[in-house]
Amino acid sequence: MSTVAIHPSVDSGVSKGDPNFAGGTLSCQCESNQVEVHVQSNVAHNHACGCTKCWKPGGAPFSVVGVVPRDKLEVTKHADKLQVVDPNAAIQRHACKECDTHMYGRIENRAHPFYGLDFIHVELSAEKGWEEPRFAAFVSSVIEGGGARPEQMDGLRTRLNELGLTPYDSLNPPLMDAMATHIAKRSGVLQ
Repeated sequence: MSTVAIHPSVDSGVSKGDPNFAGGTLSCQCESNQVEVHVQSNVAHNHACGCTKCWKPGGAPFSVVGVVPRDKLEVTKHADKLQVVDPNAAIQRHACKECDTHMYGRIENRAHPFYGLDFIHVELSAEKGWEEPRFAAFVSSVIEGGGARPEQMDGLRTRLNELGLTPYDSLNPPLMDAMATHIAKRSGVLQ
């Protein structure tokens, strides 16, 4: 096994989640008055993400992020501490103003293929049982974000494969198919 760092939650191996897990509470990293987000669902499509927009713990080249139904997420404490990081981004990432932790990302555009899903980082929860990361997305983007140099990418992809996180330079095929299907239905190509 390689020692290439990916993310603290997977660097020692990927732990299987519990398919019957029903959710938990996410907390920001403030010492006091933490923002809390209650999620009444397990996460789906959990993955390591190398994009330059996702929140990553200090020094990690990847985030670990998945989705939950929008109606299963509620900010239960200190919502006043949240702000949208980039109002022009497709995913409106709500972060704590004090510690910069991204608590959830929401798509407001009803025409977007992933509208209705909120993006969360399960590492912010003390509860165990969340679905494990299952693939790696936007792997090449870690170069753009400064998480790896081009000559390190072969080793990084080797490590992702060792962890069982198949690397993609977009999303995995089922998610790409879901996006393409949504767009084809909207344009009339599919009925």
